[in-house]
Amino acid sequence: MTAFDTALAYILQREGGFVNDPRDNGGMTNLGVTWRTWQDWTGKPATEAVMRALTPAKVAPLYKARYWDAVRGDDLPGPVALCLFDFGITSSPARAAKLLQGIVGTVKDGQIGPATIIATRNFVAVHGVAELVRQFTEARREYYRALDDFPHFGKGWLRRCDLTETAALRGCP
Repeated sequence: MTAFDTALAYILQREGGFVNDPRDNGGMTNLGVTWRTWQDWTGKPATEAVMRALTPAKVAPLYKARYWDAVRGDDLPGPVALCLFDFGITSSPARAAKLLQGIVGTVKDGQIGPATIIATRNFVAVHGVAELVRQFTEARREYYRALDDFPHFGKGWLRRCDLTETAALRGCP
């Protein structure tokens, strides 16, 4: 299994199946993929039947291209990649990149390039990967707490932060 396969398996456990909560701006969602994202990805209408029929195999290429590759998961330490991948899915890869860039001290442009990768490796060399995971997760919690819909969804978002941090730290020295 690749690092992406392991991270995707973790994500799919967190995301679950089909939901259509009217309070969620994402609308119909299955396996963590919103109908808008699926429609944009496929170029076809994402009806309820289409959304209910999504499978892990169908959504894996989308997750790889739009989220894992966007946060350069293969170029980061595994625990850090998992944190960015998970936050990128819930809030956007650019936002995940900016959060990391703020911690490692690079320009917050929302694109993980060579400078961010080098700064991340330098941060890890000095402080350790566990410290980076902890700081990233705390910054993620702060982001969620500032959102208008935190009163409704906040408990679940913070629980997801805790679960992802724990899973990432299990892989840390």
